Amino acid sequence: MTERLHVVAGCLLDRHQRLLIVRKRGTDVYMLPGGKPESGETPMATLLREWQEELGGELAEPHLVLLGRFSAPAAHEPDTIVDADVFEIDHAILELMTPAAGGEIEAVDWLALDDQSDPQRLAPLLRDAILPALRERHDIGID
Repeated sequence: MTERLHVVAGCLLDRHQRLLIVRKRGTDVYMLPGGKPESGETPMATLLREWQEELGGELAEPHLVLLGRFSAPAAHEPDTIVDADVFEIDHAILELMTPAAGGEIEAVDWLALDDQSDPQRLAPLLRDAILPALRERHDIGID
């Protein structure tokens, strides 16, 4: 039986159209910052909390715009589909903070939207659903 897992994630692009990606401790693939909602928590509140825990900076609701809801197989949980509410984060936040690994995050990196050099290092949700949506939204063509 296939399980479904609800998460919330944030897309932060810098001025060079590079996407902030993270790798959790003990894993080998990169994904977006975010996580599972706590009981009664809204998607926005989840992302604000997770961002603080994982990257050490504070976001506010005005920094967030809903990109959409996306689904894909989970990277590390067999027979599980991840359903994600995904928000774009205003890049102006980078004037106030520099994202740094914290909590369960072991590595922080930046990925150019047109980079296809190592797709297997990315979680399926990011690789197969979110990146195509971001490329379309920001008019990044891939040959």
